Amino acid sequence: MKAVSVEEAVAMIPDGASVMVGGFMGVGTPERLLDEVVRQKKGNLTVICNDAATPGKGVGKLFDATLVSRLTATHIGLNPKAQQQMLANRIAVDLIPQGTFAERIRAGGCGLGGVLTPTGVGTLVAEGKRQIEVDGKPYLLETALRAQFALVHAFLADYLGNLAYALTSRNFNPVMAMAADTVIVTAEHIVPVGVIAPDHVMTPAPLVDYIITNSNG
Repeated sequence: MKAVSVEEAVAMIPDGASVMVGGFMGVGTPERLLDEVVRQKKGNLTVICNDAATPGKGVGKLFDATLVSRLTATHIGLNPKAQQQMLANRIAVDLIPQGTFAERIRAGGCGLGGVLTPTGVGTLVAEGKRQIEVDGKPYLLETALRAQFALVHAFLADYLGNLAYALTSRNFNPVMAMAADTVIVTAEHIVPVGVIAPDHVMTPAPLVDYIITNSNG
């Protein structure tokens, strides 16, 4: 794990990158990293996150700045800008049932090819997907999701990079930290090693590549 400024971290993300962003309607979202992505105008991004948030909040800032070319999410219903861009064919949108979304990311982090789920069988979700029967019951094969970068927000990080999350911000952050080639973290508090009890570590240090140290940006 290496400590870097928010400017240095975002400079590593090229235009056109695939980026997972933690959070659920802005809760547990690394706002400082997203602000810097907008400031550096990183464009043509493939964004994988639970939702499109709302204008001016969370990943909504990326749609405000028209930086997204593809979105993989569970819903976009509260962001009219994302909806407008989808209807105008300015972004491609893959909508996935939320449980399937989480499990596809988890599979990506665990080195699995995908998961079998009954969710979506017999619906539009099943179109173009392989169907496998197990004990007489049909399942869809949903492939694993990974990204080049994961932008993660934690409550606590120690000097090694071990992470703990607070309350509902422990949503998609832990699984996304496992499913990306490069993991960049912001934290509410950076503390000495040992402050986070071993059994409270939710993301272990070997998964974290960079942690943001500067307090502005």
